[in-house]
Amino acid sequence: MTEKSNPNRDTVNTVLGPVPAGDLGVVAVHEGLLSVVPGAEYAFDITIDRAVIFETLERKLTEFREAGGGTVVDTTGMFHGRDVRLYEALSRSTGVHIVASTGMGPESNLGGYFLTPQTNPPTPWPAEKFADLFGREVAEGMVVPRVERRGAAGMVVTATTPEGRTPTDESLLRGAARAAATTGVPVSIRPGADALADLAIVLEEGVAADRVAVAGAGDDALKIAEQGAFVVLTDVEEVDRLVEAGHAGRVLFATGGVAVSIGEEAPAASYAGLVAGLPADVTDQILIANPAALLAVKGA
Repeated sequence: MTEKSNPNRDTVNTVLGPVPAGDLGVVAVHEGLLSVVPGAEYAFDITIDRAVIFETLERKLTEFREAGGGTVVDTTGMFHGRDVRLYEALSRSTGVHIVASTGMGPESNLGGYFLTPQTNPPTPWPAEKFADLFGREVAEGMVVPRVERRGAAGMVVTATTPEGRTPTDESLLRGAARAAATTGVPVSIRPGADALADLAIVLEEGVAADRVAVAGAGDDALKIAEQGAFVVLTDVEEVDRLVEAGHAGRVLFATGGVAVSIGEEAPAASYAGLVAGLPADVTDQILIANPAALLAVKGA
């Protein structure tokens, strides 16, 4: 094993700083800790109590640690509830490593600032602008609005419009891929109507397939694993299918839920349940080895 590929030397960006990939333990690799629909904080019928949010997340993370868990990766990205200071406090309180992400998407989740630069006619942001925005959150730290930058993002995430990729979605895919390729962190995509085509765009930007995680791939999961990318699954039967096909090394397992969701209904995440959700013979591979390989910053 070369020094570069040694998981005990490779590091992962957590909210409290770099951690050796070999120290992550069991990883809940594609989760939503806190999801807040943009604008929900202004709704008359919604109350956001930060103390209650902290207590809820602290309980879920403590249960996860007591069940054998070690790390949670929050893939909500920018402007959808990500709270870096909250994650720092939770990590210190519970002893669970937290990896936060940069990125955004699909187009419907973006504000007008990103969709209508001053051009005639208005056009989506080009990929290089998204790449710079996301890359800086890895290289310089994640932005706490109007305050400062905090710890480095450990993953770049984006998503495509479910009904089909828009020009803005393509800019997001290419920008996320370029940021990942430049900084060495992995990229995660939630594809739309054509998962294979969305993956192809990311790979066109020079990202190696084993640096990509694809969530919600549906019937294309096997084909994506055959291309060498990681597939995020939430169903044990689907895990069994890919393992039997010889792709245990490309499977990631997630709860498919959100720990605290504000402004929309979402399945509740139980991170502790994730630990016992897989057959024992593949647990180490899928919950420990595969996430560590994906999350390790290349070139760190």
